[in-house]
Amino acid sequence: MVKNMIQFATKYILICRKQLMDQSLEKTDFIRDTIKKDYREGKFKKLHTRFPPEPNGYLHIGHAKAICLNFELAAEFGGQCNLRFDDTNPSKEESAYVNSIKKDIHWLGFSWGNREYYASDYFQKLYDFALDLIHKSKAYVCDLDADQIRQYRGTLTQPGQDSPYRKRSVEENLQLFENMRQGKYPDGAKVLRAKIDMASPNLNMRDPVMYRIMHQSHHRTGKQWCIYPTYDWAHGQSDSIEKITHSICTLEFEDHRPLYDWFLDQLDIHHPRQIEFARLNLTHMVTSKRMLKTLVEQNYVHGWDDPRMPTLSGMRRRGYPPQAIRNFCQAIGVAKSESTIEIEYLEHFVRQELNRKASRVMGVLDPLKVVIENYPQGESEQLDAVNNPEDPSAGKRKVPFSRVLYIERGDFMEDPPKKFYRLAPGREVRLRYAYFIKCIGVEKDSRGNITSLRCTYDPATKGGDAPDRRKVKATLHWVSAPHAVNADIRIYDTLFSRQGPGQDEDFMDSLNPQSLTVNNRCQLEPSLAAAKPGQIFQFERVGYFYVDDDSSDQRLVLNRTATLKDQWARIKKRKNSTKS
Repeated sequence: MVKNMIQFATKYILICRKQLMDQSLEKTDFIRDTIKKDYREGKFKKLHTRFPPEPNGYLHIGHAKAICLNFELAAEFGGQCNLRFDDTNPSKEESAYVNSIKKDIHWLGFSWGNREYYASDYFQKLYDFALDLIHKSKAYVCDLDADQIRQYRGTLTQPGQDSPYRKRSVEENLQLFENMRQGKYPDGAKVLRAKIDMASPNLNMRDPVMYRIMHQSHHRTGKQWCIYPTYDWAHGQSDSIEKITHSICTLEFEDHRPLYDWFLDQLDIHHPRQIEFARLNLTHMVTSKRMLKTLVEQNYVHGWDDPRMPTLSGMRRRGYPPQAIRNFCQAIGVAKSESTIEIEYLEHFVRQELNRKASRVMGVLDPLKVVIENYPQGESEQLDAVNNPEDPSAGKRKVPFSRVLYIERGDFMEDPPKKFYRLAPGREVRLRYAYFIKCIGVEKDSRGNITSLRCTYDPATKGGDAPDRRKVKATLHWVSAPHAVNADIRIYDTLFSRQGPGQDEDFMDSLNPQSLTVNNRCQLEPSLAAAKPGQIFQFERVGYFYVDDDSSDQRLVLNRTATLKDQWARIKKRKNSTKS
């Protein structure tokens, strides 16, 4: 009976594995192909990936690609994904970064369950691994300082030189390393290095540093340690400890792979497979932590969550839906060669998602007063307006209509050109959800600037249709002046004016001086008075706007997420015509 149960369980596992493979067949790329091949060859029983951020900054759009890839691969193949913080440098790491990273990953829609780990969890194990290498004469304590190590390393065309301390005995190295652990030396006095090959064509293999002395408190371990492992030493062993099957990382780690392999082989421990993919680069953006930190610390932006920043917290505050970012990452896929994606492609997915979900409202950014002279003074009425034509279940709302309205200043021209179909003297247009109006006069100030329009309305056109089926060529949005809500609108453009900032000049030289403008004249329909931070709306004919955390009961503040016009179709058409 036990034998039959084992046979049944084995058969069931094989069936489940085949189903998972079949489900993932529709998605194919070199990473998924490698995983499928490993499955077929029986190299592992269950896929296990991880996302391993360093808690020394905020996550950005490039990290989103890695997050989506690791968590979605685990889901596709019935595996699991860890969240591990590679917290090996206490001088740059903070608990605040840890919290922000976890918040961003949850916001994207992923969960790591109870699999939250830290490289600092393994400090003792890593120390023991280092002792193992010393015992095997594969690591030594070196007294050269950082500059000297750099000089001894050589160049891409010249081999390095052996450290004068490379031939220390095992016993001496063990004692010196223990003294380092006990805090008997000042910062920088000694390091522990791997003993590999100073003539290797790969500079990473030229006796890399494994431990350095840092008398600094760690955000999790406090003052328990005064020596800390380098990223290159801790990373591969942490993957091994967690039994990661596939270490998915970006291309800059390809040259580090031989080093990770060497460490794992010398220690003779579980060996994950490392696969590299091209990182995500977007036009008009920088994702270097150094550059982003400069922007924040020198006050070129208003913090890490400034909506102009490529950080996930900045995109969240801009109003980008997390599903749009996930859809974007899936669409661009993974590749082996570096490329740069147009920011308009990301915005395309943002618009797609918001078009389905955002409630429609009316808001006038540059108000021009309109007086309906044949509408009764002091009266108003409530008209029906559709909340979202893409979602009938969203229902309708009431918008007030009165004698005095606001329309966009750009929707009127006193002397219009031939193809201008909006409001002009003697011309009739439709007001969205309301009536046909006709301009019968223009009011100006002493300098000749237009201050208001005098119009009439046709009561028979309520709802926006004429009973005699006469046609108009334009429909305008509007707001009732007595009921309007005034708000601050932040209009964002790209932070950098050049597509590739910093490629051939200081990245600061291409900062866009018009990346933020604030409009405090905007007038909104009264339903926005109850808007709460985090809500997002489509201002009809204008764009998408996100209610910012700065909003209060006294003042509404909205960030423009995107305009309505999608530039990606035009860019795609141009690229296709260039190829042909």
